[in-house]
Amino acid sequence: MSLVRPITRRDIKGPALYGPIRDDYRSRIIALKRPRRVLIGDRVAIVFENRHTLTLQIEEICRAESMTRDTQIEEEIAVYNELMPTESSLSATLFVELPQDADARAELDKLIGLDEHVVLVVGSHEIRAQFEPGRATEERIAAVQYTRYPLTGEARAALLTPGTKLAIVIDHPNYTHRVECSEELRASLAGDYA
Repeated sequence: MSLVRPITRRDIKGPALYGPIRDDYRSRIIALKRPRRVLIGDRVAIVFENRHTLTLQIEEICRAESMTRDTQIEEEIAVYNELMPTESSLSATLFVELPQDADARAELDKLIGLDEHVVLVVGSHEIRAQFEPGRATEERIAAVQYTRYPLTGEARAALLTPGTKLAIVIDHPNYTHRVECSEELRASLAGDYA
């Protein structure tokens, strides 16, 4: 089953059915997310999303906000389906992780323009991140960003090929890092298309 197809109402258990299985389900998804989380320097982390990771987020929101009506749940599903990778793109949530004692506004201000400076490298293919509109301006940047990486047919074939090197590059003037990603991450992303 492809892990890039949209989530439907049938996929979401809701608080009553999710509650009893929550601990086990969360543990399994957290384990699945480990290789999909990449720390880039000391301030930025990216988590590549798929159907499992997004379903968990919907279940957690429904639980936290006691959502039981289909219309409420379907609204959340619609929001998270916008973050779903597709047959021709990967998606990831980017987190700016600041120390607790940091001046968050001042630290985030240093990263204004980050949305022009994140690149996923898949073999010989450099894919500039497309950031969700409205989460960054010329004066502000949100600590959580939603990103998409369009895949050409050649880039997708490279992603699906065992041993293809992956890297994430941030080339922002105030934050420059390159991280070589694990084969475990490549295999996990490729597995989404199985």
